[in-house]
Amino acid sequence: MGTILIVSLVAIYYNMIIAYVLFYLFASLTSDLPWQHCGNWWNTELCLDHHVLRAGNSSLPINISNTVSPSEEYWSRYVLHIQGSSGIGDPGRIRWNLCLCLLLSWTIVYLCILKGVKSSGKVVYFTATFPYLILVMLLIRGVTLEGAWKGIQFYLTPQFDHLLSSKVWIEAALQIFYSLGVGFGGLLTFASYNTFHQNIYRDTFIVTLGNAITSILAGFAIFSVLGYMSQELGVPVNQVAKAGPGLAFVVYPQAMTMLPLSPFWSFLFFFMLLTLGLDSQFAFMETIVTAVTDEFPYYLRPKKASFSAVICIALFLMGLILTTEGGMYWLVLLDDYSAGFGLMVVVITTCLVVTRVYGKRFCRDIHMMLGFKPGSYFRACWMVLSPATMMALLVYNIVKYQPSEYGNYQFPTWAEALGILMGVLSCLMIPLGMVVAVLQEEGTLWERVQQASRPAMGWGPALEENRSGAYVASLAGSQSPKPLMVHMRKYGGITSYENTAIEVDREMEEEEEEESMI
Repeated sequence: MGTILIVSLVAIYYNMIIAYVLFYLFASLTSDLPWQHCGNWWNTELCLDHHVLRAGNSSLPINISNTVSPSEEYWSRYVLHIQGSSGIGDPGRIRWNLCLCLLLSWTIVYLCILKGVKSSGKVVYFTATFPYLILVMLLIRGVTLEGAWKGIQFYLTPQFDHLLSSKVWIEAALQIFYSLGVGFGGLLTFASYNTFHQNIYRDTFIVTLGNAITSILAGFAIFSVLGYMSQELGVPVNQVAKAGPGLAFVVYPQAMTMLPLSPFWSFLFFFMLLTLGLDSQFAFMETIVTAVTDEFPYYLRPKKASFSAVICIALFLMGLILTTEGGMYWLVLLDDYSAGFGLMVVVITTCLVVTRVYGKRFCRDIHMMLGFKPGSYFRACWMVLSPATMMALLVYNIVKYQPSEYGNYQFPTWAEALGILMGVLSCLMIPLGMVVAVLQEEGTLWERVQQASRPAMGWGPALEENRSGAYVASLAGSQSPKPLMVHMRKYGGITSYENTAIEVDREMEEEEEEESMI
């Protein structure tokens, strides 16, 4: 329940980011990018057009400290129209062009998850692979630009003083959570569709290694262009590089205007962001729909398409405030609090419960499914390293707490309280679930806690032929005393997995004998 609450909040604002991407994608379908020059109705006197300066005298350094780029004013004054809002308490009017883009993004998401993994799985073949083609094209174009080495040097040069900042560590941890999907339920949701003996050990290495390589590759593609931009403007790279939405919707679009065929490169860049964003959104929505549907299969599974539509419509309506003139303030609040504190607590609790409460059964289950036990490195991470590191980060983040801000705007106290409540609410689902589980048992309080901490009678592999050892005949309606025999009769002979099941049975019998002797 904690995960679903976190994912729902993230899905609301994540699709708004996809709506921004769609807005820029459509704006790129022109011969002259609208954020390329000053002189538009949304520009101010502070607008500095680098094209004019380059045409005048490119040898002089440019002082951009008190100026604003055309792309920044296009983003803040035209796309967001943030000047129409005085703060988070004054959302202003709905920006109907953004509202239509948000509606389109939710429509795309719904059509792609309409039939569950059968439809989204096929779409992902394209959305997960095509961005690599675009990324390679942007990388090749970037490294061939003059001054690209400046950006790459800035990218590869470590700044060790930043390691003392808690925000850097928390952002790094959250980035890994986002990119790998840890704690968001997407891994569990899609893994539930695997075959019983799927080699998740190998898949883990492929996904984590692929994620790291992709991040490094994207860094070269981004910073090579920022180096070129630094060369053109005559300023250091750290003055053109920005974090958060500013990089995707201000800095990189401005860099695109400096290239020949700028609308083409701009379209490719935002199309890449669109496919990447949709991938994540598919995982979020599948997590919500699958989790709730599996809790009420009799009622919801036959109507999964209708239920998915209801979820999409509800999240779209809740996201309408993000399309207002002050919507960016709400997006920043959601981004800072929806998946920060709460996500860390959920992941830490999951790690501790699996290793401390479920205990040895976890390694036995993996042995039964894969044919070998997990290595000592993984056991050390599960037992000590991962929970200890995350708890240290969580405590450090609480001690070094910094209020949210957007530019020079400081969020009011009530907005901070609302954000903290979002994070705490997802955490409260855990003790709430514990209380409900204990109340459903009988006996003294300690007996109830012990009973609630044990697996249910029907716990085990979903299919009867995959059950062995402690899971034999524990499936509701099971007629066979030895599901392993069912598997042998069905497929013939004894495979490596049956050998593994026999070994697990023998180990469990020996441990049970030792416990009875004690």
